[in-house]
Amino acid sequence: MAAIIICPNCHKQFQGTPCSAIYRCQFCKAKISVEKCETVPKGRLSFRWTTELYGSGSLCSTSDQKPKPMMCSTSGHQPKKAFLCGVSYQTKKHKLKGTVNDVNRMKSLLVDKFCFPENAIRVLTEEQSDPNLTPTKKNIQKALSWLVENCKSGDSLVFYFSGHGLRQPDFSQDEIDGYDETICPSDFLTAGMIFDNDINTTIVKPLKKGVKLHAIVDACHSGTILDLENVYNRKVKRWVDNKPPSGASKSTNGGQAISLSACADDQMAADTSAFTGNEMTGVLTFLLVQTIAENPNITYGGLLDKIHEKIVHANKHGCLNSPFLKRLFRRKLLQECQLSSSNEFDVDKEAFKL
Repeated sequence: MAAIIICPNCHKQFQGTPCSAIYRCQFCKAKISVEKCETVPKGRLSFRWTTELYGSGSLCSTSDQKPKPMMCSTSGHQPKKAFLCGVSYQTKKHKLKGTVNDVNRMKSLLVDKFCFPENAIRVLTEEQSDPNLTPTKKNIQKALSWLVENCKSGDSLVFYFSGHGLRQPDFSQDEIDGYDETICPSDFLTAGMIFDNDINTTIVKPLKKGVKLHAIVDACHSGTILDLENVYNRKVKRWVDNKPPSGASKSTNGGQAISLSACADDQMAADTSAFTGNEMTGVLTFLLVQTIAENPNITYGGLLDKIHEKIVHANKHGCLNSPFLKRLFRRKLLQECQLSSSNEFDVDKEAFKL
């Protein structure tokens, strides 16, 4: 009897013989090593995915990822999920021109470099025709909940946001600096902003043991947008305690949350065409994607250093093409990429992987 195999990379089905030791997906060419020559319920096989893919430039290789047991299943569970949100504020005076470009860049990074299935990536932008896929406060909150829903050990989750970020006075003594950080949905002027406390409650606290979440936030005042308990100081090369003065718990349920933010809480992030020559983009997004393409096995510490070096280089060569931005930033990008985490780790030894 032919066995039905579900590829853990592209999630498409194909037939295989029950006693074969190795399969090659007929669609995405992922190499699958079967652990047992026996069928499991409904003709499925227990198998190990070695993540060997054809094509250059992919990070999906046996040297980059350790194989881990996975069960073929029809449950629809996705071990890699991502929620990407780009808000342009199209009809407002504070319109942003590069956020959709940022989302497209990030989606390509996830699919081409980190092997995220496209059907496991939810995208919200104002270009979407479906009203449920526009970046309103309600839709963003739903997508954040979807991201961590039914997460399991071994899962890799990504939350990406490109848009405006603001600060508000903190009255609950949860913030060391006295301010809550927020992200701004497309309807924030009427529906309100989404606060760091709410983001922490929705996507940080539910993380189970073995689940890893990365948040990449290209917005102003985004340094501690997830309210994670440890912030890395790149200059002195050590982690700094960011636990709330109130004693409130901001930790996970055993998993790990890591955030890369465009700037510190008291800084602003730029939207510019300086790096592309014509296309507007967020500084963090462009430099993150570019740096990973140039250094596929880079560590977290190396990534922070490279992004910093590129910003310093851009400042020396005049990176701001808008008169307003030149006045605002005094002709320089003053943003410093921030790394925060639910727990400390060696940033110079651990490779950056999504």
